[in-house]
Amino acid sequence: MTIRNALDDALEARGLGAEQFSELMIRLLDHGVLCRDESKREAELYDRYLQVPDLVEDYLAVLRVRLLHEPRFHSLRLFPPGAEVPGLADTGDSFNSGLRERLNQQEVALILVLRAEYDKALREGQIDELGQAVLPLEAVSLASKNLLGRALPEAATERRALFRRLRQLRLIRSAGDEALEDGESWLTIRPDITSLVTDAVLAELLGPAETKEAAPEDEEQE
Repeated sequence: MTIRNALDDALEARGLGAEQFSELMIRLLDHGVLCRDESKREAELYDRYLQVPDLVEDYLAVLRVRLLHEPRFHSLRLFPPGAEVPGLADTGDSFNSGLRERLNQQEVALILVLRAEYDKALREGQIDELGQAVLPLEAVSLASKNLLGRALPEAATERRALFRRLRQLRLIRSAGDEALEDGESWLTIRPDITSLVTDAVLAELLGPAETKEAAPEDEEQE
């Protein structure tokens, strides 16, 4: 029996067709992330995954691609070989992959800032029932200056592209591009942000800031 025949038999036993399975895998491999509350289409695909989670993971295991499933938040995210994934054991793979996200410097900086703000909201109990943190755009801009010493892009086109990219990665929600022009607008940080920035990276980012804040107290004691 071929692998294809074995897969078809397993899918038939679960009441799922080969075409439906193919649609799910293509979407996962193409986007790298799937959130049930993002759209009706993603809700259908997420529910389809729940029918055959072991088959999906076995399929990906052949490619050495790991899947992080967050049942609390109804989300799936793929990680290429060698990627450090919070909550999953390290496989020891060290080669690059086309699945690895190509993020530019601005995107990396904003993701780090959002991760720090999410951690702050978590400590303060400002997380909703979906595990999301809501904060004003102005707070994100201020955090970027305080943590990284850099402001958000001033040009409207750059700022829109930056936040649009993070929406595509299912890391944030926002009212849309136009809302980014309003300094009083709000955005929602999804809990998936924790899967892209580990606690170790976060501690390294916050370390200098915490040391700087503690310095005045040390001077007073002296």
